[in-house]
Amino acid sequence: MRVITQDELGGPDVLRQVVVDRPEPGPTEILVEVHATSVNPIDAKTRAEVIWIGSPPFTLGWDVSGVVAAVGAGVTLFRPGDEVFGMPLFPRRAAAHAEYVVAPARQFATKPAGVDHRHAAALPLVGLTAWQALVDTAHVRPGDRVLVHAAAGGVGHVAVQIAKALGAHVVGTASRAKHDFVRSLGADEVVDYTAVDFAEVIEDVDVVLDTVGGDTGIRSLPTVRNRGLVITLLAATHEALAAAAGDRVRTAFVLCEPDRAGLLALSDLVTAGKLRTELAAVLPLSEAAQAHRLIETGRTTGKIVLTP
Repeated sequence: MRVITQDELGGPDVLRQVVVDRPEPGPTEILVEVHATSVNPIDAKTRAEVIWIGSPPFTLGWDVSGVVAAVGAGVTLFRPGDEVFGMPLFPRRAAAHAEYVVAPARQFATKPAGVDHRHAAALPLVGLTAWQALVDTAHVRPGDRVLVHAAAGGVGHVAVQIAKALGAHVVGTASRAKHDFVRSLGADEVVDYTAVDFAEVIEDVDVVLDTVGGDTGIRSLPTVRNRGLVITLLAATHEALAAAAGDRVRTAFVLCEPDRAGLLALSDLVTAGKLRTELAAVLPLSEAAQAHRLIETGRTTGKIVLTP
């Protein structure tokens, strides 16, 4: 099978396509023929520096949508031919930028009906991140005011829809050109962060989802009600954020993890027409380096998908 691999850390040009032996599923595992995978900012970061999966050589990628090709001993959830999607093994190595992936069966769910593999592959990592932040951590309820930063981005555009499905009043930050898109997702208010200081025009927020990092979380503190919550997705920013928040505002760092129940909940939202993924670009697997260049601009709307 073809895979995208790298032998050293560095820029997108370290990525190359090679042919390796197809893996076989062990007990409780399934072999999935990958019809689509996606590229996330964590892929680009891992390509360039050692994070969780160690030093190269390795194959990146976690998002998968495809068809079960074989099942290992003890697997009863799926059989060959089933269409599945998931984010297996994160943050450990899943090697999803390939034609086949082997991973635990219970880290997948049946692909939402009526959605193609490209859109399904765009959902797991960003969807589980948003779900685990807003549902499992923040416990967002109807009437809560939720601020989503980078509301047109990968996690952001899914978070807006999930928060809205939970009954929240959703405020998103995005550049002016993306306001119509963010409103189409259900946002009640959209603030152009390039034109105004969002902290001066947003107030009384219950939950902030910071998908940007840097000082965004700290700058969000004045917008938050007493005992409100600021969630960051970047570990490097949480210590400073917590110190700045003191006792007035709660903070949390969320690192998503494989979650079959979360996948099923996301699938239900998709089937109900309450959640969709926006595709910024669809490229062949062989153009993984170009996908990384696009994701590193920080200006994409939605997700970048690779199709083996």
